[in-house]
Amino acid sequence: MASRARVRAPELVGAGGWLNTGGRELTLADFRGKITVLDFWTFCCINCLHVLDELRELEEKHRDTVVIVGVHSPKFVHEADHQAVVDAVARYEVHHPVLDDPALATWKQYAVRAWPTLVVIDPEGYVVAQHAGEGHAHAIARLVEELEEEHAAKGTLRRGDGPYVPPEPTAGDLKFPGKAVRLPNGHFLVADSGHHSLVELAEDGESVVRRIGDGVRGLVDGAAPRFSEPQGLALLPAGSAYDVIVADTVNHALRGVRLADGSVETLAGTGRQWWQGSPTEGPAREVDLSSPWDVAWFDGKVWIAMAGVHQLWAYDPATGTVGVAAGTTNEGLVDGPVAEAWFAQPSGLAVSADGELLWVADSETSALRSVSRETKTVRTAVGTGLFDFGHRDGAAGQALLQHPLGVTVLPDGSVAVSDTYNHALRRFDPASGEVTTLATDLREPSGAVLVDGDIVVVESARHRLTRLRLPEEAVRVESVAHRTQRAATEVAPGALRLDVVFSAPTGQKLDERYGPSTRLLVSSTPPELLVSGAGADTALSRELVLSDRVTEGVLHVSAMAASCDDDPEIEYPSCHVHQQDWGVPVKLAEDGARRLPLVLAGME
Repeated sequence: MASRARVRAPELVGAGGWLNTGGRELTLADFRGKITVLDFWTFCCINCLHVLDELRELEEKHRDTVVIVGVHSPKFVHEADHQAVVDAVARYEVHHPVLDDPALATWKQYAVRAWPTLVVIDPEGYVVAQHAGEGHAHAIARLVEELEEEHAAKGTLRRGDGPYVPPEPTAGDLKFPGKAVRLPNGHFLVADSGHHSLVELAEDGESVVRRIGDGVRGLVDGAAPRFSEPQGLALLPAGSAYDVIVADTVNHALRGVRLADGSVETLAGTGRQWWQGSPTEGPAREVDLSSPWDVAWFDGKVWIAMAGVHQLWAYDPATGTVGVAAGTTNEGLVDGPVAEAWFAQPSGLAVSADGELLWVADSETSALRSVSRETKTVRTAVGTGLFDFGHRDGAAGQALLQHPLGVTVLPDGSVAVSDTYNHALRRFDPASGEVTTLATDLREPSGAVLVDGDIVVVESARHRLTRLRLPEEAVRVESVAHRTQRAATEVAPGALRLDVVFSAPTGQKLDERYGPSTRLLVSSTPPELLVSGAGADTALSRELVLSDRVTEGVLHVSAMAASCDDDPEIEYPSCHVHQQDWGVPVKLAEDGARRLPLVLAGME
């Protein structure tokens, strides 16, 4: 067995303490004898949620030798709120200990640069691998098997239960509901995400009429359907084969619902997550999707907020096809033609009364954006980028939101924004260009529905629908602005060597029989930050040149590597895609670094 670097793992420290341990405070010593996988995550991050799902099989298969430890490292101010972390752990069914690290103390000790990052620690307390991004579960599973064999032989492997203690279950008819629609009969249909089902509520928004789905996570059609964390809902035009279409988020699928009998059919998606290189259009049941978060009927099709790949897609029921409608998969805030625009985890959709605009809640850029049906262009109404957020009203150009998940068009043509991490309902008026606050003290609102002169808000973290009278005057809120507390990397102007570190898992190699198996895409905000080095290529290392006229900015780096079985006897080798997008905040300083290493997989 090849020798590994021996790097002692730093202690696990977090001011928020431990969750899922029954109140017990843990240290690294409590994991001695176990293979420990640290999962650095934050609950706003769709890629982090993908990794939680990737790790479930590993967690179950090796439960007597492996302990997964979530290290919650917040991006947004709301994510530093301990109760919000408690809610997220319950919402996403995290079944392992979680360290709440609001000040990023452990993040800094492990020199983490991206969400998500996985760090593997052996039974003797040494770091043996680091992986950034998605697609690493198979590599970690293979490493775990090696470590089990190695440390069983040495006598340093300790089998048995880990320190996980499940929390008390949440009681109630709804559990972290996502979105809702009002049905023609006046009832509400709610995506009961935490119960993996849909719930029809009476006009009072409380009384349960029926439940569609049995509450068990799954992808099952027919009269006894199953869902997995459904979110967005949209009514389909009269005469359609189905009444409602559902963004079945964790199943990476769109589902059609017939209200007459509650039967369900999968209309788009395969149940597998889309990866770079997969088809981006074609027969809807043959094309992979990635965490569809909301849906809306716009321009004769079902438009999809495809949060997992930072794009908008469209499903055409007439032809049974699906494909990309806007966005490039690059994460950020760039306006312009739909094919060139950048989004960042779009999570809410609503159509203007005249059908000319599709409003988009672009959550990771804390932005409200729109797509024009006529010009096929994307425009930002509120928001500036990935790292600026807050609660500030006034002129839209300087107003701030914080990770909004929902949009609702109001009768006067203005837009209500479910400003999720500000616990508020905000309003943007296109006529005046002003942003105001309609209501506060809403716990993680994720969507809203108009009912006569009122608005019914989905309070996700309070597990309920809340009916509000639309106020004639806005609520006055003291202005607050934030930037992410993630520290910027100091780099020198001029030449900068970018190295993406990637080592193929044991037993695999970069398979280039059919062309390059790696890809590196680099850009910057502002664009003037990069004098040269922007664009796409196949090498994972590149010489960049940074401007001496820009003081700070963000380097956007997207890397992908495909590894396949390294065995000439295997006719059809199994291949896996590893990918990560980094948004690296940088400050220019003469004594700054001249090399920027980013670990995709392996050890720097």
